[in-house]
Amino acid sequence: MHTRRTLLAAALLVPLLAACGGEDKTDAKQPTTLTVLAAASLTDVFKQAGAAYEKEHPGTKVTFSFAGSQELAAQVRQGAPADALVTADTKTMNDLGKETNAPTVIAKNRLTIATAKDNPKHITSLKDLSRDDLKVVLAAPEVPVGRYSRKVLDQQQLTVKPVSQEPSVRAVLSKVSLGEADAGIVYATDATTAKGKISTTAIPDAQNAVASYPAATLKTSQHAAQATDFVKWLSSTEAQKLLREAGFQQP
Repeated sequence: MHTRRTLLAAALLVPLLAACGGEDKTDAKQPTTLTVLAAASLTDVFKQAGAAYEKEHPGTKVTFSFAGSQELAAQVRQGAPADALVTADTKTMNDLGKETNAPTVIAKNRLTIATAKDNPKHITSLKDLSRDDLKVVLAAPEVPVGRYSRKVLDQQQLTVKPVSQEPSVRAVLSKVSLGEADAGIVYATDATTAKGKISTTAIPDAQNAVASYPAATLKTSQHAAQATDFVKWLSSTEAQKLLREAGFQQP
């Protein structure tokens, strides 16, 4: 009798152990979620890049938080839980040296003048932005694109009084595309995303500024190995192809 009870107890225990083992196996398959803080100008291309990366790395899910680089820097300093950071300038990244690991430049960009569709005000150069009859919008000075904009205007000794100073390049683009401004200075890649809603006036290379995009892992990342792999992947042939197609230049 004792033997039969022992065998019965053992038989009942087997499925319980199997069930427990099944739960552990399921948990082990849960993907790692990487949080990447990225400059607003990377919004469209990084959504594509994230999908491509996840396809190559089925155990990793990538989520992005897009904003002006200065906002991202503030989030990092405040201890926001994230794994990697990509800014639209080296200055912002360098200022976060204590919070990040060594950065790598993954792309470059240039400025262009965004105007209302079909350019009704006939804006043909940077000099035109100083006209009194125009409503010009620029990014705020602490925003990389705003800093680049003022640099190119200063080099041409032009005084432009913006009707507003926006927190990101996408905000500048929005003001122009919605007809709230006649013109604004944005990245060439952002202008491309608004094709059909705005027109553009090129800025000659001799008068333009080059924006560099450094990427780095955060020292507080809870997924250091995966974050390092993602940042490294941004320099891969596939990622660089996506960036070129989006209009970004080689690093």
